[in-house]
Amino acid sequence: MKTKINAFLETLDRSPRTIIAYRNALTQFMNTVGVDAELDIANYTRFLTAIKSRSPSTKRVYTTAVRKFYAFCKAGNPFEMKEATDHYTRSQGKRIVNFNREAVEKVIAYCALLDNTSAKSSREMLEALRDRAFVLTLADTGLRISEACALKRGDIDWLEQRAVIVGKGDKQAVVYFSDRCIDALKAYLHARSAVEPNSRTPLGSQPLFSRHDIRASKKIRSITAGGMWKAIKNRIEEADVDRSLVRIHDFRHYFVTMTYLAKGDLRMSQVLARHESIATTNRYAHFNTEAAKAYDEIFNRGGND
Repeated sequence: MKTKINAFLETLDRSPRTIIAYRNALTQFMNTVGVDAELDIANYTRFLTAIKSRSPSTKRVYTTAVRKFYAFCKAGNPFEMKEATDHYTRSQGKRIVNFNREAVEKVIAYCALLDNTSAKSSREMLEALRDRAFVLTLADTGLRISEACALKRGDIDWLEQRAVIVGKGDKQAVVYFSDRCIDALKAYLHARSAVEPNSRTPLGSQPLFSRHDIRASKKIRSITAGGMWKAIKNRIEEADVDRSLVRIHDFRHYFVTMTYLAKGDLRMSQVLARHESIATTNRYAHFNTEAAKAYDEIFNRGGND
């Protein structure tokens, strides 16, 4: 099966990222059904059962890859495979967003006060300033962690306090930066300029957020999403917040929630959050409802005896 998978992948005229995703999917398929398994509906169903707990987007990519592989090998019945896919990957209804806002705000408040006064080395100083700027960027722009890590210095329009990014779905969008976010970024970059060596890479092409750990040496290296999340987890602990209470996507939840609470306008929150569908933004509507206001008026302000 490995030979057939490699032959199939070589025929694809897709981006390197898509090919990697397809390879992962087919590797998962092969590990589930076995390297010598028949390409039939029974084994495809076994695979669907194995990935049942995966996210909807992952299941969509995985099933697409395997179905195309079946077609390449001229195996399986397309109608039966579609029917099985629809049955086993049927998505649940939209769930309302629920996160620990108090914990997130505590982490943001702690990181907003991070500076270089307690740093014991230039490395610790830069990490503190970077982590402050990064957390404020997540909280005040709604960027996903991967999008923030991909930012280049030249992406920021400092005068307009915004950036044009390529986000989810390979779509361009404008994101805006708050005053405190811009101030934190400038402080971080100013500190970097004092210690970073001259580089052949143009300033605008250098990463906005870079690594400052010992392994990075003196080179200007981009931070990865995994590395940045590890750094934020350390800040969560420093803020005396249980790590389990804050997930990385909660900063984005916080951003959408705050925009909606401020304006009560789902459409505006959709634009700022860059949601493709208003149904996604509608998952935040319970944070500001007439029912909540009525309850508050009845039980908290109505002088209930």
